[in-house]
Amino acid sequence: MDPSIDTDGDLILGAFFPLYYMKPEAARTHLSFLMQPEYKVEADRWLWKNYQYVLAFYFAIQEINQDPRLLPNKSLGFQLYNALASEQYTLWSALYWLTGDHSMIPNYSCQTQSKSVVVLAGTSSVFSAGIATILELYKIPQLTYGPFDSTLNDKKQFPSLYQMATSDSSLVHAMISLLLHFGWTWVGLLVSDDVKGEQFNQAIQAEMVKRGICLAFAFKLHETRTMYEKLRPISFIRSAFPLQMCISCTGKIPGLNTFLKTVNPSHYPDDFYFRELWFHFFRCLPVGSVCGQTAVCPPNVSFEFSPGHIDMLTVSDSSYLVYNAVYAVAHALHRMFLEKVEMGFPEDAAQPLILPWQLHPLLKTTQFTNNAGDHVSLHKATPRQAHYDIHNIVNFPAGLQIMVNIGKFSSGSGRDQSLVIREDMIEWPVAFKETPTSVCSQSCGPGSRKMPEEGRAVCCYTCVSCAEGEISNQTDAEQCIQCPEQKYPNTERTHCLPKLVTFLAFEDFLGMALACMALVLTLLTVMVLGIFVKHQHTPIVKANNHTLSYMLLISLLLCFLCSFLFIGRPNTATCLLRQITFALVFTLAVSAVLAKTITVVLAFKAMKPGRTMRRLLVSGAPNAVIPICFLIQLTLCGIWLATSPPFVDADAHSEHGHIILLCNEGSITAFYCVLGFLGSLALGTFTVAFLARKLPDTFNEAKFLTFSMLVFCSVWVTFLPVYQSTKGKVMVAVEVFSILASGVGLLGCIFVPKCYIILIKPEKNSLKSFRKKVGPKRV
Repeated sequence: MDPSIDTDGDLILGAFFPLYYMKPEAARTHLSFLMQPEYKVEADRWLWKNYQYVLAFYFAIQEINQDPRLLPNKSLGFQLYNALASEQYTLWSALYWLTGDHSMIPNYSCQTQSKSVVVLAGTSSVFSAGIATILELYKIPQLTYGPFDSTLNDKKQFPSLYQMATSDSSLVHAMISLLLHFGWTWVGLLVSDDVKGEQFNQAIQAEMVKRGICLAFAFKLHETRTMYEKLRPISFIRSAFPLQMCISCTGKIPGLNTFLKTVNPSHYPDDFYFRELWFHFFRCLPVGSVCGQTAVCPPNVSFEFSPGHIDMLTVSDSSYLVYNAVYAVAHALHRMFLEKVEMGFPEDAAQPLILPWQLHPLLKTTQFTNNAGDHVSLHKATPRQAHYDIHNIVNFPAGLQIMVNIGKFSSGSGRDQSLVIREDMIEWPVAFKETPTSVCSQSCGPGSRKMPEEGRAVCCYTCVSCAEGEISNQTDAEQCIQCPEQKYPNTERTHCLPKLVTFLAFEDFLGMALACMALVLTLLTVMVLGIFVKHQHTPIVKANNHTLSYMLLISLLLCFLCSFLFIGRPNTATCLLRQITFALVFTLAVSAVLAKTITVVLAFKAMKPGRTMRRLLVSGAPNAVIPICFLIQLTLCGIWLATSPPFVDADAHSEHGHIILLCNEGSITAFYCVLGFLGSLALGTFTVAFLARKLPDTFNEAKFLTFSMLVFCSVWVTFLPVYQSTKGKVMVAVEVFSILASGVGLLGCIFVPKCYIILIKPEKNSLKSFRKKVGPKRV
């Protein structure tokens, strides 16, 4: 196999394309400089897809040679070589092109007249840098059609090298956008083992960190045979990665598609690569080809019917750059010939002989618009918007594969970047019924948050439920959100719901029950008061100072009525009145009981010789206890209101899902001072009544007073711990119930027995009965 393909022309373009790999044994034999190299090489593995570079090269030269305006009366020829990323093989190929002879003697050329002007080389940075070192010795321009590499852009090291690709960091963003579109955050990375691969590796890993994508593994792959050897132990990647995609630049070459559908090896009989490719695809050769015993292909055979796993009709980004590179040379040559004519040297313009170094000033400033309408420039240009096509490798029956365009990506700044994917066109592997996942940990649903696992990547985490009072309303939340005080989380902890405002309302069963009890007791007290007023002249009413009985009944009536201040929606007025009214009316009631108890004691003492007790009893001195106690409590309440009065408050924490409206006591010290005085008064009254319980009073009232104060004190002693342990409207209900229960104790124990005698046993309500009852005790 001859290592080169030559086509004559007025000007020659050297081109190096990676078309096959050599067997290691053959490479060692042919690349040794200690012996004469053989001229035949053996291909170990063909890179059939890369032959599209050659076809784009052919098409560009054909268009230029047929264009009467670009290079009139001149033609472009070429010398085509295989490119292999090996220092020895690169040197061999470069020397062969320079000398034009198989002897490859440095600085010797068998060509009488040099027609070579530029070299197109380099899908990889390794090969471009290797051949540039040799070409720089002769100042021969080199145009690379591989991805942009910043190291090759160093004009001090590579002054004769021009990159057709522009600096473009958008590929990283395109790949990141693709991963995020499908939610793949746990991925592996394969990069070429060169400077370009390392730059891309660093760039994409930095972007992955920013966007929350984690790296499962990373491998560097060589571009030579070792690349495929290294792939074997990780061949699971292809089956594990469900979407076989490629992302390319979206350059379009008008007319190339038609060219590819009509071209065949008979058009380029010297191109043995073309024959090998055609035979590999179709097991035949076209009419007119040097085929020997090979079968002749039918007339309709073309690249349109190439095997599905090799799509020759979809233009790759490197093919597009090859096409532009040939045109860049043609435009530079056009300007050179035009300048010679303008300078008055038409005979020089007619001579096609050009020294390669003469093209450098022109190539540096070359810019044009190609047939696709795209702007092409070889000098440093501002970054332009990049467009990428996204292809899915679709499997067809009989093992055929074809790349189907499923979307595109357009670069921009910030949010201007856009990714469009037509998911209905994606063919997932048979094992997947829906879009596959690639995550280290499953997503945390709403109502939970991610908790990183120590020592692992950020994509590996556990899901924990949001704490009490917090929510998360999105998937994979980093933190939960605290609900405002006026709201509370729903059961799933995904939304904050408005809390219900609650209080001890009349409409509630509890409030209604307490209100009915208070109303019944109020009416009952009124009835008792009416009975006492009606029978005020009877002995049982007149006994023990009926004025105190009226005052006690009125105070109990007010006690039952004040319970209504505790029921209903709290407001400023009710908050100010409820505790103050409660304290004052109960002070009035308890002090009236105390006065009645003292009256009993004085009445007993007045029966004994001596006038002091009788004067106190007659003067109504026991009644003075009531205003004194009332004024003391009134003073305490006044201090309370003056310093820190009660106010309307809201409790948003005690009861889940509710905001409790309540009355804040303001000064807790003042509140307990008021209760303390009332408690002390009640305890003192109970003590006096207990000591006087066996005195022979009228209708035995001392025992009733003692028992009533026992009930009163028991109720309020029980009230304190229960009141402190409850919250919300239950706490208010406890206080209302205690008010009613203590009032019932006083009303029932003191007045029910007397009403019983007045209404049921009227015969006992007489002076005669009274005398019989107390008579024996005086003996």
